[in-house]
Amino acid sequence: MTSLSIRTVHEPAGFAAVADYFSDVWQTPRSAPPLLPETLHSIAHAGGAVHAAYDGARLVGASVAVFGPPASEETYSMLTAADRGLGSHLKHAQRDWALAHGARTMRWTFDPLVGRNARFNLVKLGAVGTEYLVDFYGPMADGVNDGDETDRLAVTWDLIEPARDEGAGGPGDREAAPTTHAAPDGGPLARRDPSDRYVWCRVPDDIVALRAADPELALRWRRAVREVFTKAFADGFVATGMSRDGWYTLTRREAAS
Repeated sequence: MTSLSIRTVHEPAGFAAVADYFSDVWQTPRSAPPLLPETLHSIAHAGGAVHAAYDGARLVGASVAVFGPPASEETYSMLTAADRGLGSHLKHAQRDWALAHGARTMRWTFDPLVGRNARFNLVKLGAVGTEYLVDFYGPMADGVNDGDETDRLAVTWDLIEPARDEGAGGPGDREAAPTTHAAPDGGPLARRDPSDRYVWCRVPDDIVALRAADPELALRWRRAVREVFTKAFADGFVATGMSRDGWYTLTRREAAS
């Protein structure tokens, strides 16, 4: 990394470069990016923000955010992608922009089966998974999501309070808790603390690789994890952590606050 810089985009060439970057990440033709350059331009013109991260002259990440309802003091991050290790720089640039415009929270969604993203969002940033959305986008034809159902976990990031300790372990004793669901690979999928304060749920090591190699098995994982999450969220849990070995921690709302 020579000289990382992050700035908001305002010119057509910059929006086109960001659209191309998103196309490469989501493996779509550059003629059909996840967000068109014209759409990015309109978002920025309407008061949102398109951030671009550069290593020298090379684009290495981008993010897009808009504002939520006026009374909510909230922003919504539509899309973020970055070269490995740079995501936190982009998210904190978004945070600084949002705070400067009066926001107190930021929301976004991600695929709950992508464990590394869950760890980044819940542990590194300290966001909380507050809503499980079943097949949120419907069928998608990009190179990442094609052939799968597009469940998403919505997270809320408190921009005022500091994030939790990144190195902190999850609460409770996961290994001692009884298994409630079996995973498609035959191992434990979910455990529930006898005190009923915590639920733990495991995801595959690499859902993107699994989806490419065995789409049917990937879909079984999708539906198995969905069953655990929808029941836990209906029972008043939120997602608060992700271990390095791929286990979510879900915590009762009163215990998480």
